Amino acid sequence: MTSSERATLRSYAMHMQPTTHIGKYGIADTVIKQIDEQLNCRELVKIAILRNADFSAEDVAEQIAQSVGAEVVQVMGSKITLYRLSSRENIRHLI
Repeated sequence: MTSSERATLRSYAMHMQPTTHIGKYGIADTVIKQIDEQLNCRELVKIAILRNADFSAEDVAEQIAQSVGAEVVQVMGSKITLYRLSSRENIRHLI
C-alpha cells in the first residue's frame, strides 16, 4: 500500500465510528470472524480497544491483521483501522 493510498484510507476512517470493540476478554475467534465479515462488506474497519483491556492497540493490531489477511492502516490511541480489498464485485472499492 502506498503512502497516498494510506492517507486516503485514513481520511475515510476519520469519519467512521468503531464497528468492533475488544475488551478484557481479548481476541476471540468470534471477534476475528466478525472483523473478517466486515472487511468483506466494507473493506475498511475501525476497531476500538476498550480501557479495561489488558493490552494496547499496538499489541493486537498486527495479530488481528495477520489473522484476517488485512493491512494495518493506522493505530491511533486505542483505535485500529484495517483495510483489505474485498473479493465482492458488486461494491465500490475504496482504492
